Amino acid sequence: MWESESDGRGGGRDLEPDKHDGLKTDGFERRDQSWFVSSDIPSDLLVKVGGVSFHLHKYPLLSRSGRMNRIIYESSRESEPSLVELDDLPGGPEAFELAAKFCYGIAVDLTASNISGLRCAAEYLEMTEDLEEGNLIFKTEAFLSYVVLSSWRDSIVVLKSCESLSPWAENLQIVRRCSESIAWKACANPRGIRWAYTGRPARASSPRWNGDSKESSPSRSQPVPPDWWFEDVSILRIDHFVRVVTAIKVKGMRFELIGAAIMHYASKWLPGLTKEGAQGGEEPWSHQGGLHLIVAGSGSKEDLSSGQIREQRMVIESLISIIPPQKDCVTCSFLLRLLRLANMLKVAPALVTELEKRVGMQLEQATLPDLLIPSFHKSETLYDVDLVQRLLEHFLVQEQTESSSPGREPYPEKHSYEANQRASGPTAKTRVARLLDSYLTEVSRDRNLSLTKFQVLAEALPESARTCDDGLYRAVDSYLKAHPALTEHERKRLCRVMDCQKLSIDACMHAAQNERLPLRVVVQVLFSEQVKISNAIASSSLKEAVESHYQPMISARRQLLEGTPQSFQEGWAAAKKDINTLKFELESTKAKYLELQNDMDNLQRQFEKMSSTKPSKQSSSSWSTGWKKLSKLTKMTNEAHEIGAPMPATAATEATKKGPRRWRNSIS
Repeated sequence: MWESESDGRGGGRDLEPDKHDGLKTDGFERRDQSWFVSSDIPSDLLVKVGGVSFHLHKYPLLSRSGRMNRIIYESSRESEPSLVELDDLPGGPEAFELAAKFCYGIAVDLTASNISGLRCAAEYLEMTEDLEEGNLIFKTEAFLSYVVLSSWRDSIVVLKSCESLSPWAENLQIVRRCSESIAWKACANPRGIRWAYTGRPARASSPRWNGDSKESSPSRSQPVPPDWWFEDVSILRIDHFVRVVTAIKVKGMRFELIGAAIMHYASKWLPGLTKEGAQGGEEPWSHQGGLHLIVAGSGSKEDLSSGQIREQRMVIESLISIIPPQKDCVTCSFLLRLLRLANMLKVAPALVTELEKRVGMQLEQATLPDLLIPSFHKSETLYDVDLVQRLLEHFLVQEQTESSSPGREPYPEKHSYEANQRASGPTAKTRVARLLDSYLTEVSRDRNLSLTKFQVLAEALPESARTCDDGLYRAVDSYLKAHPALTEHERKRLCRVMDCQKLSIDACMHAAQNERLPLRVVVQVLFSEQVKISNAIASSSLKEAVESHYQPMISARRQLLEGTPQSFQEGWAAAKKDINTLKFELESTKAKYLELQNDMDNLQRQFEKMSSTKPSKQSSSSWSTGWKKLSKLTKMTNEAHEIGAPMPATAATEATKKGPRRWRNSIS
């Protein structure tokens, strides 16, 4: 059990030093900004601390404080009451009041709220054991070690109170000891935890919080959530929170819990990270002396003072530095919103680059609203397109690294079910491609977005990342709408980023009626759709199945042609007519070539007969007939070259070579 006897409200341990003989007092009383000792002996020492005056006596202070002893000795020659100013005393007037009461032998109530300030004040006043046994340093140190550090709540409260005690609390190791105590308890078995939280308000869905009752734990049937310590740790200042998280990492806590604690802390101290503000009507944690950070979701840097900007920048830089290196320890949405604030507040470039790499590791989890980061620096575009380009580069590097090391398991064993789900779904590149197409559609409406930036961003991913280019076509069409002054060459260049063969039938129907597209692109869309239908019909073995299965595609193509503008239809009809003419001439040339091939075979057989027997009149006439056919073959070959028919070059060459050579041989 970690809760101490001081877990009540204001309860603590009474510190009763021995009273000095010869100086009787009934206590201290306050009048406006001055404290007086209720005693018959008049005051001979005036101490001022932070605008508060203390009218005291020299002897009780010099007997227990080494610093006051030196100061009083130096001013002992003066007849008037000595004046001592201690404006740099840690803990302020409250801590000095308790130290002065201790010197007078008045009982002091030690609590988690005042122990850190009193411990630092005792060190400042040099209230050591050399002056008197059981002095204030010894008493406060014992209370810290045996009471505070054994209690979860007291450790949080003491660490919170150390915010105004730098560097004394650091030098006295109070911050380190409290941080390690909190880390040890956060990593311990939650079944032994008393639910005496310090900051979380009671809600209907939460266990009952009762600070006055020692039996404030939930019922045994109710499990303790793993994030039970998030709320308490989130009230700490950023430097102390970093110390606690660092100590928790050393203890070996799961990285996903550390990431969740970081996101919870950021939601408290950086409200601009949340999309819809506080959820469930829960009021943000408020406390005195802390950072009051107000960052609207769409706020600008001009709405913040220089002090707020400096404090927020420190929070963001610290959070970036303590995010665990493992993938998926924090969400991609959180990283992108943190990156948005980092760019707005001009965080250190090295940390921004590190944050961009973290986003690139899990870019497939991003959403379009988080990716639309405004361009806070001097830029022509509304959104930071260059930032998205860098994120894509980091993503591709990460993908290449993972693919080059197949033996490495990207997910732990306990996440095998989620890993199987991711493997069965779309690949990371496919999800990023869809996200990029949506991003391009959104940013294409910016009239200041150059064609080069659009093209570079659209071609950043490999072609295999997209199985369908419908999203890319929407982005191209949106860019053409927003930039009507593009030349014909620029429009053709823009359309090269998409593959017409990857467009669906709906996209093809829209593209055929889109007058913003170049005529050449429309013809490519129609031709690619015709090729798809022809290939689909040719690959089917049963005619009935082909007609029943592809009839919707054929009717859709008919609708596609009917919905095409008249100018595009005329151009397409002319092109189709030329294609059909060339096909007819090609078939005629092929038929004539086959006929001549047969004649050539007959001629060769006749020549073989003539070479084996004596030439006669009949063979001479047959040979002259073959010669006429050979002349006819040469003539047809020339005609084929003139009309551009693809006659096989090897066959023509062979026929040409064989004829004259055999003729010369026959003459000889």
